[in-house]
Amino acid sequence: MKKDPRDVIIRPMISEKSTELMEDNKYTFVVSGKANKIEIKQALEDIFGVQVQKVNTANYKGKMKRLGRFPAGKKPAWKKAIITLAEGSKPIELFESR
Repeated sequence: MKKDPRDVIIRPMISEKSTELMEDNKYTFVVSGKANKIEIKQALEDIFGVQVQKVNTANYKGKMKRLGRFPAGKKPAWKKAIITLAEGSKPIELFESR
């Protein structure tokens, strides 16, 4: 069963490093923790209509977080994907409009 592309791609990630990577035709997204590279590639091609050349992923563990004087709480774990677009592919408009 094919996953809905909007369930795979959660949101774009905008930071100093990710904006610098855009010059190299690389874009950064927060993705579902259960998604693999093939699903991420298909989801991006369906949503944005671009040609994806390469997908790199990284898993991040949730860190402990203090809540006032109580040391109880934890941030959720998340997964990041850095997408390299193929040569000649159009840029993603979501990032270009900013």
